[in-house]
Amino acid sequence: MTTLHLIHTGAAIPPQNQPALKEVVSKVVRRYLHDFGQSQSSNLHEMLLAEVEPALLQEVLKHCRGNQSRAADVLGINRATLRKKLLQYRISPD
Repeated sequence: MTTLHLIHTGAAIPPQNQPALKEVVSKVVRRYLHDFGQSQSSNLHEMLLAEVEPALLQEVLKHCRGNQSRAADVLGINRATLRKKLLQYRISPD
């Protein structure tokens, strides 16, 4: 399994010093749950996907210079699924 790493705004962080994506997500979810306590919504999974998936699609499309076939390969989904998700989130493929 490949571990995804984040690029800090500004200068790139050397790969050995970058936190794994799951560590970053865990930290954010932990903080969200702590900050909202018992008052958080009951659809956290749906809410998280609605926040994260569009950003993921946009960044991968940008990385692939708008090439949907390549972006779908990078994401590990087929092109039809990518196009469906772009429509769902109203993301322009350009």
